[in-house]
Amino acid sequence: MKKKIELVNASTLTTRSTALSILIIALLFFIFGFTTWINAILIPYFKIACELNTASSLLVAFAFYIAYFVMAIPAAHLLEKVGFKKGIMIGFWIMAAGALIFVPAALTRTYGIFLLGLFSIGTGLAILQPAANTFITLIGPKERAAQRMSIMGVCNKTAGIIAPLILAAVILRPTDTELFKQLPSMSEAVRNATLDELIQRVIVPYLVMALVLFGFGIFIRFSILPEIDTNTENNAVTDANSGKTSIVHFPYLILGALAIFLHVGSQVVGINTIIGYAQYLNLPLLEAKVFPSYILGVTMLGFLSGIILIPKFISHLNVLRICTTSAIVLTLLFFLVHGQVNFLGHTADLSIWILVILGLSNSLMYSTIWPLALNELGRFTKMGGSILVMGLSGSALVPLIYGHFADQYNPHLAYWVLMPCYVYLVFYAFYGYRIRNWSLRVN
Repeated sequence: MKKKIELVNASTLTTRSTALSILIIALLFFIFGFTTWINAILIPYFKIACELNTASSLLVAFAFYIAYFVMAIPAAHLLEKVGFKKGIMIGFWIMAAGALIFVPAALTRTYGIFLLGLFSIGTGLAILQPAANTFITLIGPKERAAQRMSIMGVCNKTAGIIAPLILAAVILRPTDTELFKQLPSMSEAVRNATLDELIQRVIVPYLVMALVLFGFGIFIRFSILPEIDTNTENNAVTDANSGKTSIVHFPYLILGALAIFLHVGSQVVGINTIIGYAQYLNLPLLEAKVFPSYILGVTMLGFLSGIILIPKFISHLNVLRICTTSAIVLTLLFFLVHGQVNFLGHTADLSIWILVILGLSNSLMYSTIWPLALNELGRFTKMGGSILVMGLSGSALVPLIYGHFADQYNPHLAYWVLMPCYVYLVFYAFYGYRIRNWSLRVN
C-alpha cells in the first residue's frame, strides 16, 4: 500500500526544524549556483572548441534555461504527486544524467549532444527550483521572505563565483592563449586533433559532478526536510480566493513571472557575455575568465546588504524600486562613459567595470519580485511557484537576442537589449505588483 505523504504547516515547525530546513535549502541553492554559473566559462570554451559564432555559443544558455519553460508545469504536477523530498531527489538524478551526457558529447565533439546534456541539467533544476523557492518563501514570516531569499542568493552566488574559476582551472592551461592564436593556421587534421583534446577536458569534472548530484539526491530523500503544506494559508486568504478557479486570475503573478523572465535574462546577459566582451576589448581568455566572478562577487554584496537591511531598515518593495531604477542609470552610463582604467590588475575600458557594478542592481531583484508575486495565492501557491520558475526561461531567450545583435553589430552595442528589460522591471516595481484584476485597477 502506497504511503501517504505527511504534510506539515510551516507555522507549526520548531525553531530548530526551521533552522535545519533553511540550512538544507541553502545547500540546494549552492548547488543551483554551481551548476548554473559554470556555464559562463562553457560558453567561450565551446565557442573555441566547437568553432561557433557568438549566437551559436549562447545556445548553451538557451538549452539550459529553456528547460525551465518546457518543464515547469510538469514539474509542478510531479511535486504535487510525489512530494517535495522525492521530487527533489528525482530532480538531482535527472541533473546527474545530464552531466553524464557530457561524456559522449566530448568524445565525439558534438555540440548538439552537449546541448542535450545542458537541457537535462536544466530539467532537473526546473523540478528543484519551484520546490526550493516556494519552501523558503513559506517557511518563515512573510515580511522576512526577501531576507531569506537574500541568504539563499548569497549561497547561490558564492557557488557562482567559484564555479567558473574551478572549471577554468581544470580545463584551461597556461599555454592555451598561444594555442588559441595558432588554431587558424593549423592544418585541418592537426586542428581537429587539438580541438578533440581540448573538448575532452570536460569529461572528468562532469563525471565528478554526476556522482555528487546523484549522491545529494539520496541525501535529500532521507533528510529531515519536512513536506510543507502549500495548499492552505490563513482563512482570510482562503476566503479572498474562493471565487478564483485558475492561476490566470492573479495578474500580479503573471506580470511577476514576466518580471522574473526579463530580470534573469538581463542578469545572465551580463554574466555569460562579459568574457566575450572582455575579449572584444582585447583581453585574452585566461585574463577575461575572472570577470563573471567579479559580477557575482558584487551581486553577493547586494545579497548581504539585503540580509542586513530587509525588513528592519527598508522594505523589500523599496529595495526593488531602487534596484530597477539604478539598473537603468547604469545601463545608460555603460554607453556614455568611456576611457581606459587600470583596476585589479586589468587595463580595460571603464564600461566593463560598469557592467560589473550592474551586478549590484541585479542582486536583489529576484528575491524581492518572488514574494510580491506569490503573495496571497493560497491553494494556488505551488502552481504559482512553477509559473515564476517558467520565467527563468528568460535566461534562454534574452542572451540569444544579445548574441544576434553582437554578431550583426558588435558586443558593445548589443547591450542595448538590457534597456527594455529594466524599463519593464521599473513598471512592475512601481505599479505592476499591485494589479489584482485585468481591468488594470489596483488595490
